Amino acid sequence: MLRRDPKALIKPLHGLDQLDPLLQHRSRLGALVLLSSADALSFSRLRALLEETDGNLGAQLRKLEDAGYVAVKKEFEKRKPVSWYSITAVGRKAMKKHLEAIEMLIKAGGG
Repeated sequence: MLRRDPKALIKPLHGLDQLDPLLQHRSRLGALVLLSSADALSFSRLRALLEETDGNLGAQLRKLEDAGYVAVKKEFEKRKPVSWYSITAVGRKAMKKHLEAIEMLIKAGGG
């Protein structure tokens, strides 16, 4: 009987190390994908599209803003505050790299 080293059976997945930990959250990745196809989206529009609560979306957008992935512009419309979010060049690059890593993982898995 031929014995194999169990470690030899486990092939490292190329691409796993390329995933952006910040973008592994559904709302953060979703927000960047939505923003990548628009000049800017309001907080309320993002909330509706992502089906998130105010508190959760606010926390997720803050993390993206702190990382420099999104920019926010606050203004008033009819005396009501409106926050407009847009993707930055850094955010666009990070999203592209993250999605390419996901694609590598899918291909490695035979998908």
